[in-house]
Amino acid sequence: MTAPRDPRDELPEHLPALRAFGISLTRNATEADDLVQETIVKAWSNFDRFQAGTDLRAWLFTILRNTFYSDRRKKRREVADPDGLHAQTLFDKPHHDGRLAMTDFIRAFDQLSPEHREVLMLVGANGYSCEQVSEMMGVAVGTVKSRTNRARARLAQLLHLEEGEGLLDAQTAATMAVMTRSGVQAA
Repeated sequence: MTAPRDPRDELPEHLPALRAFGISLTRNATEADDLVQETIVKAWSNFDRFQAGTDLRAWLFTILRNTFYSDRRKKRREVADPDGLHAQTLFDKPHHDGRLAMTDFIRAFDQLSPEHREVLMLVGANGYSCEQVSEMMGVAVGTVKSRTNRARARLAQLLHLEEGEGLLDAQTAATMAVMTRSGVQAA
């Protein structure tokens, strides 16, 4: 039987998922990179608190999430781009239908609250169960399920889907997985 790996050695494996989760919360690649860096520094200095045998990625996601919301509370009164003028300069017109659909999805996803984006990324794109997400977020399982359902319903509304058409979990997960792998930043 081999000894368990040192969690410090596993950190690089989780960087892409952390970055994608950071982008889903901040909606800005640069801020997400700073958030991931801060998460790694916090994790590194607190590895004595990590329980061996537990899910390292979930622990890192929790640190990232808590750091994001702590920073958000500190910056509550800051408004960097109130008119969206800078964001408009980042827009790139779609070249075909698939890109147009992805752009529509990203725009709709951007309109969700951070809490709704968070549960869709964790449950939909990363495949965590509601129970695992509940533990990561420190809220009741029912709250996670409720947020997930409300987020999916709102996303369907923003995408102008017909009644009963809804978003299929596989479609949502596939689209969000593309966002996760490519580190897509919405314009």
